Formats: sequence, structure tokens, C-alpha cells
Amino acid sequence: MSSIVDSTERARAHAETRQADFYAQALEASTRFRDEYEGRLNVVKAAQMPFERSPDGLIKHIIHEGMNTKECCLDIYMQFLPPGKASGRHRHLTEEIFFVVEGSGYDLHWDVKFDCKDTIEFEWETEPKKFEWTVGDFVYIPPYCEHQHFSVGSSEARIVVMNSRIVKAMGFDWFEQLENCDY
Repeated sequence: MSSIVDSTERARAHAETRQADFYAQALEASTRFRDEYEGRLNVVKAAQMPFERSPDGLIKHIIHEGMNTKECCLDIYMQFLPPGKASGRHRHLTEEIFFVVEGSGYDLHWDVKFDCKDTIEFEWETEPKKFEWTVGDFVYIPPYCEHQHFSVGSSEARIVVMNSRIVKAMGFDWFEQLENCDY
């Protein structure tokens, strides 16, 4: 029977000259994670959800990786947009969705074009697409699309925004604030 492992590699494997314990470390880390996971929150009470004045505007974190919840894949926050104001403009490699809880407004999306040559080259549209939204609407934002939210009307708009942490964990934590909010 033939083998894809040559005799030199077979000799190295059995000589035990360089050793690692990555597998054992992974088992140990998994045990620690499971023990710690039991103490995480199943229910997050409103009083446990912190507010933040961010470059993107006022947000209330519903679920965030820093909040000790059992949710390990999503970050969810409510964003408050005063009447006639805009969020910051940003982009990130994850797709984003949001649900409109209150108010109305619109989004501007600058779609991304990219080419994979020796390196990935990105270019964004110079003219944005406009998407109007109101209470009860769901809005999808593609990965790495520059986007900004605008509130219209006489009352505050509130949107519940959801992003996946999975792409970040895969090593693509590409998140850029391009313009701060105007309030």
C-alpha cells in the first residue's frame, strides 16, 4: 500500500523532537468555556442593557459580547435617531439587518465592488442607493457596504440593529467609522 507521507516526514513524526499540546489546550479551553457558560445570562433585563454615546450615535446594547450572555453569535442594539439627524457613516465586513421600532427615515448605502487579485481590492460606489423605511420595516445591509441612517419627521426614530460576530471570529474584524453622527 502506498502512502502520501514520505519516509522523512514519517521519521520526524515518530522521533518526537518538536512537540505541541494544542489539542490538549483546546480540550482544556472547552472545559473552562462550558463551566463559565453556565453562569451566563439567559435573560437580559432592560436595566442590564447599557447605553453608549458612540461615534454612530446613541445606542442601547441589548446583546453584546461584553455582557456575559449565552448568546455567542449576535450583537444587537437599539439605535436612537433624533428627528432630522443622521447616524454616523460606517462599514463592516458582516451583513447587518435592522427592524424599525419607531419613527421613519431612510438609509443611504454605498455598495462595494471588489476584486481578488494578489490582494483584495475594494472600491465603493460614489452615488449611494436610498432606501426609505418606517415602523415595522426590516432593512438589509450587505457586507462591507458603507451605510448611514437618517431620521425624518417630527419624532425620534428607533431601530433595532443586529450584526453577526462570526465573521469577526474568523479573522475579518474589518470595521471602519467613516463619519461621526451629527448629534
